[in-house]
Amino acid sequence: MQDAVIIEAVRTPFGKRGGCFRDTRPDSLLAHVLSAVMERSGLPSDRVEDVICGTVSQAGEQGANIGRLGSLLAGFPPEVPGVTLNRMCGSGQQAVHFASQAIAAGDAQYVVACGVESMTRVPMFLDLTLGPPFRDFSSLNPELLARYPLVHQAESAERLATLYSMTRSECDAMARESHRRAHAARDAGHFKEIVPTPARTAGGAPLLASGDEGVRAVIDEAKIAALPLLFRPPGQGVITAANSSQMSDGAAAVLIGEAARARSDGLRIRARFRARVAIGSDPVIQFTGVAAATKLALRRAGLSMADLDWIEINEAFAPAVIAWAREMEPDMSKVNPWGGAMAHGHPLGATAAGLLAKSLSGLEHSGGQFGLVTACIGHGMATATIIERVH
Repeated sequence: MQDAVIIEAVRTPFGKRGGCFRDTRPDSLLAHVLSAVMERSGLPSDRVEDVICGTVSQAGEQGANIGRLGSLLAGFPPEVPGVTLNRMCGSGQQAVHFASQAIAAGDAQYVVACGVESMTRVPMFLDLTLGPPFRDFSSLNPELLARYPLVHQAESAERLATLYSMTRSECDAMARESHRRAHAARDAGHFKEIVPTPARTAGGAPLLASGDEGVRAVIDEAKIAALPLLFRPPGQGVITAANSSQMSDGAAAVLIGEAARARSDGLRIRARFRARVAIGSDPVIQFTGVAAATKLALRRAGLSMADLDWIEINEAFAPAVIAWAREMEPDMSKVNPWGGAMAHGHPLGATAAGLLAKSLSGLEHSGGQFGLVTACIGHGMATATIIERVH
């Protein structure tokens, strides 16, 4: 097998829903990171043999194979093909897996994996209904629903919290810490993976966005504690807007190549893959798969939790991270050291590829060797990737 390596990884800032990217089409966001990843790497785009894009709501401006359309918009030659996939919140990470597997199999020498989601311009679940806004799973096959009583992820998070006896204050504390870490990292000038991206201020003036829009500099504990529950009566649950991931707009791209070819071409190799995992789990609880995926990835890599220097777990909801941490018992200072999706946001198809870019920046900043990225996924799945930084 060929040695698949990461040559470059970038992301846009993640904008709030209805925020700085409200006037930016998702294919334009995607084109921006595709251009940026090639420019940073120094590889001409005509050397790329495929563009694999993760996008969840493939409708409207995100329909018609946005991976292909975005690459054409970025100026890639027409001879470079593109494809779009949907593994829900793990879509961008799955794009990375497929790209690196193509390299490892010898089917290509350079592939760009990417992800994009504009939750402002293409509302979540738009692909599930052509009628009124999504309210439930009534459009799914009744036979499936009889077998698995599928529920909204926020309800699954409530059930997970009950299963693990979590408290509202515990979940709120994780949200506060996510913002604190993200703001501290932004002030320190970290997030080297972010490429400044054209945007607009609230008043409509042009802006070059360079930081995640949802990160709060001031954390009002009283306001967080007073927020209403999303799916449960007062006092009977834990999930609020604060301890859930923010709906966001953003894109990310990762250039993956074959190691010997990249060296021959004079490119800098930043990391190699030690494990790639995708698993299924309980489709009703939905969040139990991240621990199982982590364990499998560690086993395949021949590593332990103690070997990991940087861990990114997607903060879809606080209970997902808390349950994973109770199972895996990590050093929490290594988990989302620069904050997570409760602070910087969660543009569905782009998030996991963005977390990979973020983890690589973190490993290089900290001098670490091994990084884990893992994400819980709708309908009960999870992805996990372990990378090794190349010095």
